[in-house]
Amino acid sequence: MEQIEQLFQQNHEVLLGYLLQLVAAIVIFYLGRMVAGAVKRFIERALLGRSVDKAVVSFIASIIYAIIMIATVLMALSQMGVQTTSFIAILGAAGLAVGLALQGSLANFASGILIILFRPFKSGDFIDAAGISGTVDKIEIFQTIMKTPDNKKVIVPNAQITGGAITNFSAEPIRRVDLVIGISYDSDLRKAKQILQDILAQDSRVLKEPAAVVTVAALADSSVNLNVRPWVNSADYWAVYWDTLEKVKLTFDEQGIAIPFPQMDVHIKKETQE
Repeated sequence: MEQIEQLFQQNHEVLLGYLLQLVAAIVIFYLGRMVAGAVKRFIERALLGRSVDKAVVSFIASIIYAIIMIATVLMALSQMGVQTTSFIAILGAAGLAVGLALQGSLANFASGILIILFRPFKSGDFIDAAGISGTVDKIEIFQTIMKTPDNKKVIVPNAQITGGAITNFSAEPIRRVDLVIGISYDSDLRKAKQILQDILAQDSRVLKEPAAVVTVAALADSSVNLNVRPWVNSADYWAVYWDTLEKVKLTFDEQGIAIPFPQMDVHIKKETQE
């Protein structure tokens, strides 16, 4: 017993130092856990406020929480005098190996994060991306699910979407319908323009502002081409596009305005024999 007391007296400073280090490590761990929890809750509120899917929010928040907790544990171990260099090296090597094995998946994951944060499109938008045109059904962490106009389901990796141009046809509330109508050179140009303007004016889906444009676009080889450009609500785009083409054809036929078609005149020259 006396030997133990003597040993304690001789090393009490060292033991006190270890005790203080242990207390500091525990404090660091609990503070780190509190910070990790607070950051996780903040991320969840921020992403849910942007209408991000709950499953995606939970996944991202959990990853951030895990990263902060790993850093906290390493700091606590370092405070206790444990050499964390080897732990960091092991984690780095493991991360590199996993990254090389899953580089395609990680690229899709990173692209999914970018899509969620910057929101170039949302569910329900009609877009053209990665060579696919369709309506966005779901935005997931690794892929985006789209439905084509003929109701085919297409799963597109997120990296392919963010790696190219994205055209969002639903981003703006109004769109311009671009039509090119050709009439023959023998037809009355002023009459044709007036007919086109009347067709647009009679369609209630065509907006008054911005004003529709009907103008000569080109004097082509076999036709006078007219640009017909009405503005409509985005939801009415295709209906106005198809209906206007049909009305133009029917009205031109009634009014005697010819719509030319490509044709070739072949002249046969006979050589006279002497």
